[in-house]
Amino acid sequence: MSWYISEEQPCLLLHCLSVCLESGDKTFPLLKSGFGLYSGRCFLLLAFFRVKSWADAFGGELYSIVTKYSGSLLLQKKYKDVEPTLKIKEVDGLELVKKFSEQMESMLRRKVEAVERLVEAAEDADLNHEYNSSLEFDYYNSLLINDKDENDNYVELGDEFILEPNEHFNNLLVNTTYSDIQLPTNVYNKDPAILNGVYMSEALNPIFVDNFERDPTLTWQYFGSSTGFFRLYPGIKWLPDENGVISFDCRNRGWYIQAATSPKDIVIIVDVSGSMKGLRMTIAKHTIVTILDTLGENDFVNIIAYNDYVHFIEPCFKGILVQADRDNREHFKQLVDELQAKGVGTVSKALTESFKILREFREAGQGGLCNQAIMLITDGAVEDYEAVFEKYNWPDRRVRVFTYLIGREVTFAPNVKWIACNNKGYYTQISTLADVQENVMEYLHVLSRPMVINHDHDIIWTEAYMDSALFASQAQSLLLMTTVAMPVFSKKNETRSHGILLGVVGSDVPLRELLKLAPRYKLGVHGYAFLNTNNGYILSHPDLRPLYKEGKKLKPKPNYNSVDLSEVEWEDQDEILRSAMINGETGYLSMDVKVPVDKGKRVLFLTNDYFFTDISGTPFSLGVVLSRGHGEYILLGNTSVEEGLHDLLQPDLSLANEWIYCITDIDPDHRKLSQLEAVIRFLTGEEPDLECDEELVQEVLFDAVVTAPMEAYWTTLALNMSLDTEAGVEMAFLGTRAGLMRSALYVGSEKISNKKFLTQKDKESIFTMDHFPLWYRRAAEHPPGSFIYSIVSEDDSGNPSLSTEQKETVGVQIKLDLLQRKFWMAMQQVGASAIMQRHSLMLFISKVDAVLHHIQWHFNEADVSVPWVGALLAFDCVLVVFCCRVTMYDYQAMCKVPYHHHSGAQPLLSPIYAFVAAVKWLISDFLIWESYNKCGTFPAPLCHSRVSLSRPLAAHKHKKHDMLQPCDTEYPVFVYEPAIKETNGLINCGDCQKMFVAQQIISSNLLLLVTDTVCDCSIFPPVPMDAKEVKYILPCNLAHNASVKCERMRSQKLRRRPDSCHAFHPEVSRDSGAGRDGTRPEGTRAVPVPRMHKCLFLQPGMVPVLLAAACTALNPRGGS
Repeated sequence: MSWYISEEQPCLLLHCLSVCLESGDKTFPLLKSGFGLYSGRCFLLLAFFRVKSWADAFGGELYSIVTKYSGSLLLQKKYKDVEPTLKIKEVDGLELVKKFSEQMESMLRRKVEAVERLVEAAEDADLNHEYNSSLEFDYYNSLLINDKDENDNYVELGDEFILEPNEHFNNLLVNTTYSDIQLPTNVYNKDPAILNGVYMSEALNPIFVDNFERDPTLTWQYFGSSTGFFRLYPGIKWLPDENGVISFDCRNRGWYIQAATSPKDIVIIVDVSGSMKGLRMTIAKHTIVTILDTLGENDFVNIIAYNDYVHFIEPCFKGILVQADRDNREHFKQLVDELQAKGVGTVSKALTESFKILREFREAGQGGLCNQAIMLITDGAVEDYEAVFEKYNWPDRRVRVFTYLIGREVTFAPNVKWIACNNKGYYTQISTLADVQENVMEYLHVLSRPMVINHDHDIIWTEAYMDSALFASQAQSLLLMTTVAMPVFSKKNETRSHGILLGVVGSDVPLRELLKLAPRYKLGVHGYAFLNTNNGYILSHPDLRPLYKEGKKLKPKPNYNSVDLSEVEWEDQDEILRSAMINGETGYLSMDVKVPVDKGKRVLFLTNDYFFTDISGTPFSLGVVLSRGHGEYILLGNTSVEEGLHDLLQPDLSLANEWIYCITDIDPDHRKLSQLEAVIRFLTGEEPDLECDEELVQEVLFDAVVTAPMEAYWTTLALNMSLDTEAGVEMAFLGTRAGLMRSALYVGSEKISNKKFLTQKDKESIFTMDHFPLWYRRAAEHPPGSFIYSIVSEDDSGNPSLSTEQKETVGVQIKLDLLQRKFWMAMQQVGASAIMQRHSLMLFISKVDAVLHHIQWHFNEADVSVPWVGALLAFDCVLVVFCCRVTMYDYQAMCKVPYHHHSGAQPLLSPIYAFVAAVKWLISDFLIWESYNKCGTFPAPLCHSRVSLSRPLAAHKHKKHDMLQPCDTEYPVFVYEPAIKETNGLINCGDCQKMFVAQQIISSNLLLLVTDTVCDCSIFPPVPMDAKEVKYILPCNLAHNASVKCERMRSQKLRRRPDSCHAFHPEVSRDSGAGRDGTRPEGTRAVPVPRMHKCLFLQPGMVPVLLAAACTALNPRGGS
């Protein structure tokens, strides 16, 4: 017998269910609906009679527990009582961002003034110093200080140097009264040039100390000399790496190079003819890599290889220059590693192509629009190619040509020298790997001369970089720093026309200090401030994740400081926000955004208002985000200091210690104070010198008074708790917008399931400078009066606990077994037990907030053969019905890369590589299709093994153990749709049908899921939730794929060029960029250089270098 039930006859459906229940028959007749033919059991129609009552019964029991032990009703009443006294202040976002910008500008200006004082002192010291080639002088060598020999005597340059831990410097051992000297291993520490430079720079010590006294927020101050030594304040003990080598060379650092030179467009030409085989090619490759390391995000570059013909090592970049950001530099390094020597070298075509590229970019207004240079790397030139230079570079000589002669052979050296000398360049000969570093750096001194002769002290600010000492102590987005730096010149009259760069001074500025000027409480629960550079890269942003985990270690991502604003604020599809901020505009716009929280497991739908402006005197722009409904208004209460101070002293109260209620980092006596202690001392008048945020302190006083009754309430509950019926309630807590928190324990601290919750060990659960607590942010997005349930952690025994939070930011932590007991009590009261036994049903309590959390509470706990996978499948169907699937993107992901090849470098458009990749793709897809035919869906493990044409298959051979590389990923998130209160359905599992009913539990984010245990659906995997790498390819069209990827790589985003440019000066000889007569003044270089006519060059073997470093290259970051 079969019944037909139309969609318009729900009453008949209910009648069928009642008949079935009365008969007790488990086999329900076939049901025909407007959607097709279904078979089932009585269980399907149970939803309309029983499951809702079960959910309501348990929901009522649950609500009773959490309202009682959290005290939410009392807190609501207290806020209601003071509501008439509250004042509402509207937040003007544009005025707010302007105010923050002015404060940041003032703070950064103080750092600039400190650096300017160092520049003046250094130049005056050099002016008054006479070079002494026989000078003997002992100084504090940071590698040797406090070291003793076998006779217990201090070693040379290693006298006693007092070091003490200093909280301001991350508790490192430092000496705040004196600086010390660091030298790389390849620089002789007693060389006369080094001794003279160190002796001269002793004059900086009192300036370092004075700067720190004037501005106690200063961190590291330093002077990097052009001769190679590095004076650092405060002084520290410098430790060698695992190879016993000091590889740090200040002249290679971004701050030094940026301060010493203007933006540059560079074409590197490398000889790959047969004569370059062996060691010569190895040296040439290392030379290219070293040149690439001297480039930054304001520079542009390309590389041409030549033998019988000329080819761009990246065919995609043919005829253009690309920004020398980290991604492109690393991509070039991999391609350079694959170069092979063969054929005969003809350099004229390569020179011609290089001049054409530089001219076209210059005339089109592209690139750096400042210095232009060609780097020629070869083992010889059979002629001087005068015709090429006469046609493309003379008489203006707008393009400098630097030549590097590889190998010991000097037969063709004269032509190579002539090319450099007649194009304002520089010539060196590199015969060993040890020669590379010093010789490559010489081109920077040539490019710096116009600026030095003009005495233009340009102030530069670097991109973000990481302070590794903060890895374990700060949120990821607060690890980064920027450097302000200025060049130091020789002011001596006799050397002025030579343009002598003495070095660069700089100081680090933690971005954390900038963000202190944009306090969280003024931005609301979802608001934040962020900074970006003139190139569109993130300087600071709460969603910036510069670290990744490799095993148990945290490591910086290869591209952590070149994450574009569009990769974090990715809803800005038209890049309107990015363009406005790069152009230094002031304004605002609104966007609907999807914000990932809880490590991407959940997503919040918000409407954000973005306010932005520039920070004057810097290349940075500031943005402030206020979220609609949470950031437009501030509630101001009126509370007396006496009343509020009394409640601040209650033991259950704490303040967000990373917030700045009072400034405690200036006076050393204040640094030991917690923020709560500082506020109390400020209010009592004990510390009249304390500078506090009075508006924030007033909010704290108000919140302290309103929430004060909670302490007595919680204490009373704890004293009268029934251990029989209420065992499992562990903690109550609350938080306010002012960063105030209260908490109370209902059990001993040793019995708490999640001991990290609300402590520094669980940053997501407390107020930090970076964000409000996760439970606070989630509660803010749910209806008033409802509770949000979260499985917060597990203790050592594996027992999870449940945290509940209400919109009024009050919560309670409960063990799951208490909820389980309450659940079965409620089920028994409504007679659910008998029905479950009769119909072989299984119950689940599930969260519906985008995460697959299941609390398995089925009736027959002894039944271990329950088809759990089938239950998961039922939950997946509930996700699809109850939730909206949202695709999220992560442009800062790290993906595994299988090691299939001896090197990761492959030309993008290589037809052989494309063919091999296509074959591998076809094989992998065939295997996946076979699996699909069996399972009906794509198995997750296979999805990660597919070959991508958009990036190399393996890491660089020197990094073959690195299994991760930057990539873009997408992942699904299911967002609960609160309008849907219930659902039910059938799952076709081959020979049977599994049925389920789901019902929302009132005032919560929980579902009651009921399913049967008879039908086995274990052949079906769950809904895939893992992130998948975004493949920018079409498997069926290799040519199209190459074209798409190439266009992505060639495209150049909007950027703002640096304000200054120093490309030429009339006093710089047209014949030589190395000096008029080929000599350099004494004291300007650690290595003596022979005097030559017209052109300066270095002979092989003149630079003694101990080389102990491994060349590494990372795969380029994929994605947009």
